[in-house]
Amino acid sequence: MASRFLLALALSLLVSAAVGEKMSQQGLRLSRPQQCRIQRISAVQPRNQIQSEGGITELWDEMEDQFQCAGVAAMRNTLRPNALSLPNYHPNPRLVYIEKGEGFISVIFPGCAETYQARGDEQPSSEQGEKSDLHQKVHRIRRGDVIALPPGAVHWCHNDGSEDLVAISINDLNHQSNQLDHKFRSFYLAGSAPQAGKGEETFHNIFQAFDAELMAEAFNVSPDLIRRMQATEEERGLSVMARESMKYIRPDEDIRESSKPYRHNNGFEETFCTMKIRTNIENQRDADIYSREAGKLNVVDMHKLPILGFIDMSAEKGTLFPNSMLSPHWAKDGHTIVYVTKGEAKVEVVDHSGQTMMNDRVSQGDMLVVPQFYTSTAQAGNEGFEWVAFKTSGYPMRNDMAGYTSALRAMPLQVLTNAYQMSPAEAQSIKINRGAQTFLLSPARH
Repeated sequence: MASRFLLALALSLLVSAAVGEKMSQQGLRLSRPQQCRIQRISAVQPRNQIQSEGGITELWDEMEDQFQCAGVAAMRNTLRPNALSLPNYHPNPRLVYIEKGEGFISVIFPGCAETYQARGDEQPSSEQGEKSDLHQKVHRIRRGDVIALPPGAVHWCHNDGSEDLVAISINDLNHQSNQLDHKFRSFYLAGSAPQAGKGEETFHNIFQAFDAELMAEAFNVSPDLIRRMQATEEERGLSVMARESMKYIRPDEDIRESSKPYRHNNGFEETFCTMKIRTNIENQRDADIYSREAGKLNVVDMHKLPILGFIDMSAEKGTLFPNSMLSPHWAKDGHTIVYVTKGEAKVEVVDHSGQTMMNDRVSQGDMLVVPQFYTSTAQAGNEGFEWVAFKTSGYPMRNDMAGYTSALRAMPLQVLTNAYQMSPAEAQSIKINRGAQTFLLSPARH
């Protein structure tokens, strides 16, 4: 008996060690680091494009060194008026910024109930007498919104406005939820990328490949209906034009959200299922930093939008007035992916070896990556500069080199005089000449 017990104990320890090693490999983001062998950082535009019936999907080259270093894939979706972005999901979290337009989006959280319920008289005439519609929450989205899309959650979007809806998205391929390889992919429940277009290996319809008889059994419908669902025309692409006015239940209409108590209430339904997925990042009253002479900065992190703690991402929207600049700084947590929304600026990035990785001007539509701990700065041009930055951390922290909260200001004078071989008066000017300004610096007056 004793020998059996010892053998069982030994086997248990071996299994525990193997499981522990596997979890350590898959647990945290930094346990699977990317290769940051960047020779130069450049502002880049999308390389590939997928034309669909309802709009355009543009893809930045995820194999480029700077995107490989950050472990992200970037895309820009343009949805035409009354177009529908078809339902899909992805194995990684995605953070979205609405650059232009408005519409509706729904994120289908697995295991959650349909809390939106239409009244009987709201049903279309062809459906009178049938059961009222039920679905999960639909969110109104507008310019300036930041939207968090969790991994594995199906989502769709409809443009009900009169202008194009443009969304910039960053996919964190290095997140712990993605235990596939680091290739960007989406799983579509309808539609497909046209075979003649770029990206056909990334965006495929998973429904088409299943046996129709098996799917008919799963849905308890006729095989003919399943075959019609599978016979999606690939020429329509990843988004389609709605044939008529969309008839889903909207939060700005006179609806009732189901108050029927769940049969089994639990913490999962009360927290995860009702989690807020969006917030607006454009409001000046919510600015985290504001200067009448330099500009403003709005930050959305896990404290403002708790779901960002779950996907471990965050965003900021910044405005620099003409000729103002950002204090040279580095990010302590995660990489920064910068997308220029307006104006132009001179950007410099320096790596750990003291080499200049970037010293270029950037303009609207450009994107660049500033790797973690790399030091960067930017100075706006004569027309000002606006950008949105996505970060691979739910609670990012920044270290400034100049300004009120800078690392140099926090050092004793004698550290500066000895480190830089300067006089005490010169060291004092380094510490205090920016006064109370922090991060956003107005044009200097020498």
